[in-house]
Amino acid sequence: MLHYLSIVIYQGLIRPHSIRDLWRTDRLHNLPFPVSVMPGYRYDAINACLHMSDPAADILNDQLRGQAGYDGLFRVKPLQDQILTAYRAFYHPHLNLTIDERMVATKAQHRMKQYMKDKPTKWGFKLFILADSKTGYTCDFNIYQGKALTPSGNGLSYDAVMNLIRVPYFGTGYNIYVDNFYTSAALFRQLYQIHYGDCGTIRENRIGFPRTEVNALPKSAVRGDMHWIRDGALLYVKWRDTRDVTMCSSIHKAYGGRTTQGCLKNPDGTWLRRAISVPEPVLQYNRYMGGVDLSDALIKYYSVSQKTSQWYQRLFLQFVDIAVVNSFIIHKELAKEKQHNPLTQKKFREALCTQLADVGKDGSTEREEDEEVATAAPQSQEVAVERRPQGCFPVAVTDVSSSDARHKASKGRRLCVLCLSRNMRNKTIYKCRSCDVQLCMVADRICFTKWHDLQRSQTQ
Repeated sequence: MLHYLSIVIYQGLIRPHSIRDLWRTDRLHNLPFPVSVMPGYRYDAINACLHMSDPAADILNDQLRGQAGYDGLFRVKPLQDQILTAYRAFYHPHLNLTIDERMVATKAQHRMKQYMKDKPTKWGFKLFILADSKTGYTCDFNIYQGKALTPSGNGLSYDAVMNLIRVPYFGTGYNIYVDNFYTSAALFRQLYQIHYGDCGTIRENRIGFPRTEVNALPKSAVRGDMHWIRDGALLYVKWRDTRDVTMCSSIHKAYGGRTTQGCLKNPDGTWLRRAISVPEPVLQYNRYMGGVDLSDALIKYYSVSQKTSQWYQRLFLQFVDIAVVNSFIIHKELAKEKQHNPLTQKKFREALCTQLADVGKDGSTEREEDEEVATAAPQSQEVAVERRPQGCFPVAVTDVSSSDARHKASKGRRLCVLCLSRNMRNKTIYKCRSCDVQLCMVADRICFTKWHDLQRSQTQ
């Protein structure tokens, strides 16, 4: 299966017109790498039989169609759960997070296929994505099935956000940036109660939006004018730009003295360029709202997307795209921490293809494969490869599923054993499943790996 994944990632780099071109032997298409990994008929056989769940269980689930126990995502749920667990375990996001939609293009006739006129991909499966605003790392995602996963009575946008905010994994104190599809007074107040900041554009016809006209912008307002009103923890700002922009925030003040350059029309018809005041929520929204867009851009550079015979195989390729990009982002974060020059995404994917293709060949061990990847990159661009003892895996410290949401983060945090030995009182929500030791899993404190390396060196 790893060899199959190597070919899948490789075709994203080469982008052949047809996947069969990878195994053609004429002068124009003679590519040595795919032939050395596996024959074309073997690749086709895996493609035809690709499943992410037990086929026998799929049949039983299909028999429940239209009944309460039917799961429309049963065919992808096992792999989705595994990769989401890995996403949360191996990366601790920065302060600012983004929630937005992503469309996965498909021509399948499936009830989950959606239409979004404002997206470059109009038809496809809709994913709700939670991403790190700084790096574009996909922290979590849900696949929209045509209805909310846990209907709360507050609408789809409310449920989509709350299903992505997992306090036991992330803790609290993050800032969430959303667009006007999600922003509502009910959502922002709920996020504020569980100690999450929030900011986003808002539609004025939303339930809970202040209806007072006292602070409304007059028709005579010019570009740069703004009015605001505070309703409890929420700040509403209306700003006149080339059009009116309405924002809602629980973490910003209305105006911080920042300006931008713009053109204003004089009474005599001439245009004058001058400084225009900009509200603080608008500045921060423009800065941090692009996390999902950054992830989309990184995926599209070398996407493994291809024609598939089944709808769930299309989602499998999307999972591969997200996993590869997330791995690349972790590589860059580790390289920055170790003061190394990170690989470009193309070089990273090439090294990954080689690593996957060499697994199990010539009786090579895991250590030999690690050494091969390390030597394949330049000295200044080493690929960080971490090894851990068998059975060691980061998991949540405590089961907080029965706790009140606002107390989950504090209940799940413990002092890191390695930091404590160095007279630092850093808390973590992770521990080693096998060793039962609390250890940090943050980009600048990978105590999980360091502690296990120390234990291994002491035993040797």
